Amino acid sequence: MKVLITGGAGYIGSTIASACLDSGIEPVILDNLSTGRREFTTDRIFYEGDIADGPLIDRVFAEHPDIHAVVHCAALIVVPDSVADPVGYYRNNVTAGLDFVGHLLRNQCTRMIFSSSASIYETGADSTVDEDSAHAPQSPYARTKTVCEGMFADIAATQPIRVLSLRYFNPIGADPKMRTGLQLRRPSHALGKLISAHEEGACFEITGTDWPTRDGSGIRDYVHVWDLAAAHVASIERFDTILSADQRSVAINLGTGTGTTVRELIAAFNEIVDTPVAATETGPRAGDVAGAYTRSDRANRLLDWHPQYTVTDGIRDSLHWAAVRDERLTGS
Repeated sequence: MKVLITGGAGYIGSTIASACLDSGIEPVILDNLSTGRREFTTDRIFYEGDIADGPLIDRVFAEHPDIHAVVHCAALIVVPDSVADPVGYYRNNVTAGLDFVGHLLRNQCTRMIFSSSASIYETGADSTVDEDSAHAPQSPYARTKTVCEGMFADIAATQPIRVLSLRYFNPIGADPKMRTGLQLRRPSHALGKLISAHEEGACFEITGTDWPTRDGSGIRDYVHVWDLAAAHVASIERFDTILSADQRSVAINLGTGTGTTVRELIAAFNEIVDTPVAATETGPRAGDVAGAYTRSDRANRLLDWHPQYTVTDGIRDSLHWAAVRDERLTGS
């Protein structure tokens, strides 16, 4: 079985590709390398280009007519960048996404797994959400995910394609075999900034301390990227059981069901490292939200999936990857 993975040279897409290979599924990678890494495509079928490039998509399917499904991970994902450049984010995530699904329809591809985000939700009073929670995206990035989900569902309602939207919470960690990990040397998420602060002997900034959480800092549902990858393998294998002629689109939360505040993440990090990181407090960044974690068991019911890795595992694997990243990624 073959699966086309857009954005397959990025952090999550490349990890999904590794999990597919380990499960006997052959990934076909499509990535324009705007943020992805060529090193993550080594010894894998790889096409360099954009999802909006119709002739390229046609060539991929002509050369691999046995592609069973598409895992659509290609997107820009940095919240502050989306605030600064909303036009670029809508063009890249929404407009190109619409072009892409048109190319899939033309090539009779009937199965799409969409990388969505839990950032689309309106957070409840207890910081938990499920798939039926109201949507209230607070950044252009999050709104692009909401728009894409609705757009794909509308298309699936009347066209010969079905869509499974996987709403990620907060990925951390790396492939436990260290084949892939975060490609950025200085990631913008909390754990990445903690690692940078630890390496530089600097203070870590807690961005926002007045959120309606148990300690005032933001709360997140940190899910190990290898667990996310396993959920995608399960989605590929169970796609036709989950989605039928009558049910054309479904959304599934992918999280641990446990919330971790920024202060708790710092404490967990400092239990692992030799030299603890000190923290300072500052205001929230543009587009920041209090955060949420999932209370849903839909992933367990439909995918027979539940996380195998803890936040501590994710921190350890992230630290391990940070130590070997420059050896794996020779360009920068």
